[in-house]
Amino acid sequence: MKTKLVYTCQNCGYQSPKWLGRCPDCGTWNSFLEENYAPIKSSKGRSSTFKATDPVLLSEVDIVSKQRIKVGIEELDRVLGGGIVQGSVILIGGDPGIGKSTISLQISNNLAALGKKVLYISGEESVHQTKLRADRLSVKAKEGLFIVNQTDVLVIIELIKRLKPDLVVIDSVQVLFNSDFNSSPGSVTQVRESAQALTHFAKSEDTSLVIIGHVTKEGTLAGPRVLEHMVDTVLYFEGERYSLYRVVRSVKNRFGSTNEIGVFEMTSSGLKEVINPSKIFLSERPQGVSGSAISCIMEGTRPLLVEIQSLVSKSNVGFAGRKCQGIDYNRFSILIAILEKRMGLKLHDKDVFLNITGGIKVVDPAIDLAVAASIISSYYDKVIKEDIVFLGELGLASEVRSITQMILRVNEAEKLGFNNCILSENNLKNKHPHKKINLTGINFLKDILKIIWKDGN
Repeated sequence: MKTKLVYTCQNCGYQSPKWLGRCPDCGTWNSFLEENYAPIKSSKGRSSTFKATDPVLLSEVDIVSKQRIKVGIEELDRVLGGGIVQGSVILIGGDPGIGKSTISLQISNNLAALGKKVLYISGEESVHQTKLRADRLSVKAKEGLFIVNQTDVLVIIELIKRLKPDLVVIDSVQVLFNSDFNSSPGSVTQVRESAQALTHFAKSEDTSLVIIGHVTKEGTLAGPRVLEHMVDTVLYFEGERYSLYRVVRSVKNRFGSTNEIGVFEMTSSGLKEVINPSKIFLSERPQGVSGSAISCIMEGTRPLLVEIQSLVSKSNVGFAGRKCQGIDYNRFSILIAILEKRMGLKLHDKDVFLNITGGIKVVDPAIDLAVAASIISSYYDKVIKEDIVFLGELGLASEVRSITQMILRVNEAEKLGFNNCILSENNLKNKHPHKKINLTGINFLKDILKIIWKDGN
């Protein structure tokens, strides 16, 4: 079969007949590698997995309710929308060592214990290495869980045809190769074609498929971006590799919400669910220290209390440093500009550092008021009262805007023992049914200066 020489961007999958220094699609420099691209050799490849069908009227299509398989891990079931939909394809992404293989093996064990047939394909580890990891994770399923070390996609498809499992786990897509293509395993072509062949086959056989994929140092999924468009659900592991806690976030879900997160703790025996993450995130909050403020964010249907820590110090290098972790840098810059213009804070010669503790990444605008209060506290080196929760979005005129789902957030703060909540005056129109927590409405950011300091300092 005649091959064609192409140059492929290893970041996004863009192909060119000649080498380019900079990818015109994603803008990455020096990312093009030479690959020998060969088309499918015969019709026995991918096309054989589908049967020719005639078009039908939409009104005549029968609605078939797909059965969900609960994996037995409540946090993960909620993120998936109630369990794994039969015949769906799930992509789990994350940094190496963050827990992707661990949670996949735990899922396999739970489903096998429920009488399901599971095929775990380990391309990175031998069968004996996988067994050692399974013993460490206390995998007790004696029947139903099959393990094989294989990287050839065509061989894997034949194994699935013979075994007919309810769930297939691929660990990981970066080591698979399709012999119909001449490029090396891990290249964009192999990752794309291998995932596509497995996805097409899983859909035709109504077999659930879990694919594990690594992410690059930029935080995107290694391989072509089209990989995310092939699958039904994309889950990302967030958190530092050497931190105790992991956050599983759904960024795409055709069968559920994309706003849910699951919180786990990494232990010596695997990933354990964190039932009350708000309490965990606040458990190490320092007392009597400036620059600390609490807010409540919404992740799907779940309210989470998070701590915002700021540090404002005089810059000695001629320019002010700005670093933030957990929120968008552009939003962070806007809030600093509001504090300088509307509140009179002289931050032009100050380094400002901000962190959302617990490794949470926040996009909820309700955190704006807490971020501003945290920076003000560090700037004046005054301690905020420990029992205050800040809820509010800030406008460019420093006005405090109302937030959504106020009652859920206030209930979460009240449950964890907070006595005061500062929020927009407009939110007070929605009467709160409980009276254990004091709600204080404000219109502008400057209004908080008289009510937040501890011991009147």
